[in-house]
Amino acid sequence: MEFSPATWRKSTRSATNASCVEVAVTDDTVGVRDTKARESGTLAFSRERWNDFLSGLRNQ
Repeated sequence: MEFSPATWRKSTRSATNASCVEVAVTDDTVGVRDTKARESGTLAFSRERWNDFLSGLRNQ
């Protein structure tokens, strides 16, 4: 999955320690990567699955 045209942004919930994630959104895919280890890869989710994930977090 290609995320180079997307803008990566750091999570507002990332801690001040090494627990940071970045998210990039394209038309149909959401990418998630570790801020401190970007070269380790990116997880890719459909927008639908990503919204399901966020909904689950909000219901916690």
